Amino acid sequence: MSWDFGQIIYDFFSVMGTPGLLFCIFLLFYLDAILIPTLPELFTVIIFMANPEPWFAVLILITIAVAEFLGLTTLYLIVKGVRIPHKIEAAVHKYRDFLIVRDERMIIVNRFAPVLPFMGAFVAICGWSYKKAVLYTLGSGVIKYGAILALSNIFFVYFSEGTAGTVTIAMVLIILAISMVVSLYRRKKMTRNGKPEVCPIPEADREEEA
Repeated sequence: MSWDFGQIIYDFFSVMGTPGLLFCIFLLFYLDAILIPTLPELFTVIIFMANPEPWFAVLILITIAVAEFLGLTTLYLIVKGVRIPHKIEAAVHKYRDFLIVRDERMIIVNRFAPVLPFMGAFVAICGWSYKKAVLYTLGSGVIKYGAILALSNIFFVYFSEGTAGTVTIAMVLIILAISMVVSLYRRKKMTRNGKPEVCPIPEADREEEA
């Protein structure tokens, strides 16, 4: 489903040249942050392969940063602006069972072992610092996707176009596979350790409940 949805977006915007490709990246990352998984790592290199030049990689990286910032902020503001039903809070509490660390640093861990969806909602409900969340989101994103794009560019410099494309796709598939394995391992390990801690409700919500 994630691949099919991302493919539809790519097919629609890829015919629009560089602006269309960048908007495709923006949309895929924004939707991945607020709605559904879109395999952004895979589509990042697919789009980069359409024009494997350093300047295009920089534009892609900037677009990713903007999309992730807006995705995080959108969910954060929505959740902070409404009264969250207890069922949703309970779901957040359950997901905390998967966390290795209990604060904003989990955003960095989540880059390599994805177990935390809808990051903006978690930041709001768990009372994490919005500024730190933005910093960790942008910092970890630039490092991860910057490395992927840099390696992809090296492949295209030193290999033929066909070989570089194959190696680049293989690299991303390996990254996704490793992330999935680590994620599943962490979930099983944390589940065996017992129930999750209760996610702290922001002070404003506590005052309302009092």
